[in-house]
Amino acid sequence: MSQTSRGHLGQQLSFALYGAANRMVRQHKPFLEPLGLTFPQYLVVLALLDGAPLPVGALGARLDMDTGTITPLVKRLEALGMVTRTRDAADERRVFVDLTDRGRALEPEIRGITDQIKSACQLDDEGIDDLRRTLEALAHPPAD
Repeated sequence: MSQTSRGHLGQQLSFALYGAANRMVRQHKPFLEPLGLTFPQYLVVLALLDGAPLPVGALGARLDMDTGTITPLVKRLEALGMVTRTRDAADERRVFVDLTDRGRALEPEIRGITDQIKSACQLDDEGIDDLRRTLEALAHPPAD
């Protein structure tokens, strides 16, 4: 039986993905702390910078987060003065999330984090694109 087929932790794809995800979060931390953001909050702000206002459900779908995860993040960002939540006048069940002026003012710093992470990971644009495509394929496989 080969080393890989015995299931040693170091040979497992799951372990490698877990380690890489943790490293990404740690790599972002020094850039996010001065902004007062956690990694998940950063993802919310980044998604809103790409198009806001968004209904909470659409924001969650964009980030692949369920309502139970996205709602507390949005509430914390609202408490920080970064976003607003507004009920849809036509449908009270829908809540739109938008960036405040304070949230929008972070755009240069938020957008600049990508280049800092790319440098820290020692990947060029092609390497980043290849890795992102591979990870997206793992996260969202084509439907049968």
